[in-house]
Amino acid sequence: MENLTVNAVVENLDEVVGFVFKRLYHYGCSKKTLMQIRLAVEEIFVNISSYAYDPSVGPAEVRCEVRQDPLRVIIQFLDGGKPFDPLAKEDADITADGLFSREGGLGILLVKETMDGVSYSYENGKNILTIEKKLAETEDACL
Repeated sequence: MENLTVNAVVENLDEVVGFVFKRLYHYGCSKKTLMQIRLAVEEIFVNISSYAYDPSVGPAEVRCEVRQDPLRVIIQFLDGGKPFDPLAKEDADITADGLFSREGGLGILLVKETMDGVSYSYENGKNILTIEKKLAETEDACL
């Protein structure tokens, strides 16, 4: 699994997305699959940048690996900020009434709905959020 460590600041988002996409380049993924992965990476990294170390800044590590059988990408986000399990909260209410009455939660719901697997653990003083996405679920997903 290859890794990238950057300061957890929004200004490093493009570097993080580029790091992940460089690993996916040779798989010919569909635009839909790439957009889903990009949105998930953006949501998770921006949340780490905004909340993990607030008000200071600390490191975020991103690990990325493409595996076979089935073809899939596994991306891990690690930070040493405040312990926080985004999966522990109840899913955001996406009914018309719920959208206007609740703050937050829509981003992690998007991640959960578009990825094939999402898990969280807290180990050795680090938050570890792992996402997994199949890259060849259908003919048009990846070649």
